Amino acid sequence: MFRSRFLLFSAALLALFALPALAGEIAVVDSLGRSVTVPESPERIIASGSGCLRMVVYLQAQDRVVAVDSAEKRTADLGATATSRPYSIANPQFMDMPLFGEFRGLDSPELIAGLSPQPQVILKLSPLAGPHPDVLTEKTGIPVIGLDAGNLTDKKDDFYTTLRLMGRILGKAERAEEIVSFFEDHLADLSRRTEDVPESDRPTCYIGGVSSRGAHGFTSTEPGYPPFVYTNANNAAAEPGEKGSQVAQIAKEKLLEWDPEVLFIDLGTVNAGEQANSLYQLREDPALSSLTAVREGRIYGVLPYNSYSLNFGSVLADAYFVGKTLYPDRFADVDPAAMADEIYSFLVGEPVFHRMNEGLGGLAFSKIEVGE
Repeated sequence: MFRSRFLLFSAALLALFALPALAGEIAVVDSLGRSVTVPESPERIIASGSGCLRMVVYLQAQDRVVAVDSAEKRTADLGATATSRPYSIANPQFMDMPLFGEFRGLDSPELIAGLSPQPQVILKLSPLAGPHPDVLTEKTGIPVIGLDAGNLTDKKDDFYTTLRLMGRILGKAERAEEIVSFFEDHLADLSRRTEDVPESDRPTCYIGGVSSRGAHGFTSTEPGYPPFVYTNANNAAAEPGEKGSQVAQIAKEKLLEWDPEVLFIDLGTVNAGEQANSLYQLREDPALSSLTAVREGRIYGVLPYNSYSLNFGSVLADAYFVGKTLYPDRFADVDPAAMADEIYSFLVGEPVFHRMNEGLGGLAFSKIEVGE
């Protein structure tokens, strides 16, 4: 406890007494409380850690990226996992860029030091993964900014703070505010459409096959599944007061006890293997195939959004499809595929829904017949 307080106090003193930045530089305080001086609006950057490059694309600064990690170099071999990343689909040039380290923040100081041209700033989400930012700077001479990815539920403020900090560093402050407003407007729209739906008109629902550091079967779910939260859906797996977005494995017996009226499948499950994915399980497992929604054909496919961390645009797109499925009258004016492309066009610069869906067997935003 004393050490934690000392470190926080030290970080505060460092920020308070840091030397003023020189002309052409700015001083910022990162998510670790470190005061870091960086070039103003740098032209050459690295985005390290799960999801950092995605945010760079959202901020329309992908032309400044000089190298990528191994997650971007492997997209051609990842099947449905690769097609779950709209920012990568819209930027195929990432696959041909130099490598600076392994995925999930395992940066290589040696590879970074050998890059030409050299990056001016390293932006690092989940900054304690891999080399500590101070160590990385010591070995490369490049300032490192620690960042917190956040999410769109209980850590939404962290997401917005990171966007704004990155926007300030990259000279994209106006774009950062546009992104924040974009998400706030859509979340408000979803709430407006669904907040007064009578409890009796909210069918119980369940999302299965949710990815987390890889693909999983149908008992992998999210008690705080954001598209259910945003549409005020009756999530059978929800815990009282649940606001976080954490993947959980549930007992099959519990699912049979709930017997939800509507089932959704996170299509990232197709990467779980021929006999381990949700489609196979719902068809071949006697217990799961006995669920009422399976027997009566109320199963729907949604886009995976846990692919190299949270794909925020896909969260919104899924929410509109969920809303359209559960409350069609409330979303009569919404075409989920068109809405997805509107979201992706704003965030990553291209309408990539159909390319994503091709990699998912055309099952996204549609009713699924598991017997086929």
